[in-house]
Amino acid sequence: MASLRDIRKRIKSVKNTQKITKAMKMVSAAKLRRAQERVLAARPFADKIAATAAGLARRAAHLGEAPHALLVARPEALKGGKVELLSITSDRGLCGAFNANVTRRTLRWRFDHRDIHTEIKVSTVGKKAAEAMKREGAPLRKMYENVWDGVNYQKAQAIAFELAELYTSGAIDAVHIIYNEFVNAATQRIVVDQILPVAVAVGSTGAATPAPAGIESADYEYEPGQQELLDALLPRQLATRIYRALLESQAAEHAARMQAMENASKNAKEMVEALTLYYNRARQAAITKELMEIIGGAEALKG
Repeated sequence: MASLRDIRKRIKSVKNTQKITKAMKMVSAAKLRRAQERVLAARPFADKIAATAAGLARRAAHLGEAPHALLVARPEALKGGKVELLSITSDRGLCGAFNANVTRRTLRWRFDHRDIHTEIKVSTVGKKAAEAMKREGAPLRKMYENVWDGVNYQKAQAIAFELAELYTSGAIDAVHIIYNEFVNAATQRIVVDQILPVAVAVGSTGAATPAPAGIESADYEYEPGQQELLDALLPRQLATRIYRALLESQAAEHAARMQAMENASKNAKEMVEALTLYYNRARQAAITKELMEIIGGAEALKG
């Protein structure tokens, strides 16, 4: 049985850990509010640019014009092609199953499609995803570093332009993005979304955004031309989708860490209570033992 001194040290250690988890919860709660504001601010723009690009693409198809390179869906994207997965996790742990859920879904997607595509590579945002892919032996094309050191649109744009260049050059036939979407402070949802080739617009609810009434039949004149407009709009739409995924993942990470630290604080409190009860019982037993020894010694002297 552990000595009283050992139990006191254990109680002190757990209480110190509880202070840390409470502080981390408060920090994550403050960061979550800011991240949630950024997510809510980015969603309307992302939905609008996606709807605009989809409307232009549908009208171009209706008029029989050549589709933009980022809109061309190759047969290889469905079977026999080269696919890339963009897996987004955090750089740090202590956030429950936040990172594990993304890495498991990424590995599961590779396993389910291993006989469909000739090559499936993974690019990662976040150290946890990269470490998991290396540990599991998954082919890692690139690890995007320092993304979380101040998330901004320029970093997402750099990733988007690189993926778009690989797609237009034929190096890859499709790109899927896997990340945690922020639902609320207690819920995060894993999203697997195809971002290349660019499909119809997708709203914040996950449903396809319908084209504006008459978009295919209305007669528009563009300055500059429609192709030039798509050349400028589609890469920005792709960058916006990646940027939004980064913001969603960042907010979901803070929410997951806040929840994990709250659970850790509760567990620490329960552990302190259990250890305190154990300490009191051990102390009472030690006092009783000493009293019995004293009484036994006194009785021996009388005899």
